[in-house]
Amino acid sequence: MKNQVPKSLSKKKLAILSASLLVFISVLGYFLYEGTKNTVALTLDGQEKVIKTHADTIQDIFDDLEISLGKEDYLSVAADTKVKDDLKVEWKPAKQVQLVDDKSKKTYWTASDTIEEFLDEQEIVLKEHDKLTPDLNTEIKDDLEIDIQRAFPVKVVVGGKEQEEWSTSTTVADFLSQQGIELESLDRVEPALTETVSSKTLIKVIRVEKVTDVVEEPIKFATVTKNDQSLEKGKQKVVTNGQEGLMEKKYEVILEDGKEVSRELVNETKVKDKQDKVVAMGTKVIATQVSRSASAAAPSSGGKEFYVNSTAYTANCNGCSGVTATGVNLKSNPNAKVIAVDPSVIPLGTKVYVEGYGYATASDTGGAIRGNKIDVFFPSKSQAYQWGTKRVKVKIVK
Repeated sequence: MKNQVPKSLSKKKLAILSASLLVFISVLGYFLYEGTKNTVALTLDGQEKVIKTHADTIQDIFDDLEISLGKEDYLSVAADTKVKDDLKVEWKPAKQVQLVDDKSKKTYWTASDTIEEFLDEQEIVLKEHDKLTPDLNTEIKDDLEIDIQRAFPVKVVVGGKEQEEWSTSTTVADFLSQQGIELESLDRVEPALTETVSSKTLIKVIRVEKVTDVVEEPIKFATVTKNDQSLEKGKQKVVTNGQEGLMEKKYEVILEDGKEVSRELVNETKVKDKQDKVVAMGTKVIATQVSRSASAAAPSSGGKEFYVNSTAYTANCNGCSGVTATGVNLKSNPNAKVIAVDPSVIPLGTKVYVEGYGYATASDTGGAIRGNKIDVFFPSKSQAYQWGTKRVKVKIVK
């Protein structure tokens, strides 16, 4: 019995030693295995991760992580790169975006972070006036839609002034809004606001204004003649001087680009009444007055004599008012002996003797009466035609 106990203890010690040795070897093997792994810092779609691996290549790492690498994905090192300790790897999966470039639509795969990086990657250039939606700093996400509207030059005339602007608008209304051109209620636009804009479009904004214009206009006075028996026949006297009246007229005026295009009278008010000129016409017959038959006889004495070219007229001639330059109403005094003269040759009011016509007064003028020329008055057209045109002698009486 004494020999059996030590043998049993020896076996137990041996078993314990064997087990301890096995554990030691396992732990040592584990640490040796782990110690031979490479440390790799991964950035996976923005998430940082550090792993230890015995993988041979970068592709092996992603296979171990069950991550499928797409050909459009971003990988900071090549997939077949050999793994080494402290290697840093960044991976960003590609995202699908839709790009509409001036109505041309195309699908892209990109690993860019922002629209600006995407455009640089694809070598797509934006010009100064082009319109991009959304903006350059927008983050790229799956199925993002990017729209580029290419700008083109458009000529626009505003208030008569022409200028050239860049536009990405589709209609005239959009263009005016884009350029900050505001329309007033009366303004007119050509072409219509709904028309499509192109580089060949000429847009006109006509500034329309409605203003009120107040004008004062004179009211012309008339000349009224009255018979006066106290005056010698053929003489006249101003009883009342004429005065013009005053009328205020209010107009509604339409201006287009500052120029008047229409005017409508909306109101008129008499500010001052006119005062007609009153002329007294002598009707008193002097006993010594020369009769018409005797008047043809030449005066025995007098002043200056000279020859003139003469014509004849009546009170009813075309364009005639019937009232002479000195106020004689020839329609009321058909028997008056009057001639029209050039006042620089024969002053108005001068008494003359006209060969073949008799005594007369220089009381009228005429547009065609210039220099040594007179126009003699007759009450009827037949008498005027009978006189015709002739050269006669004129003598200044007084």
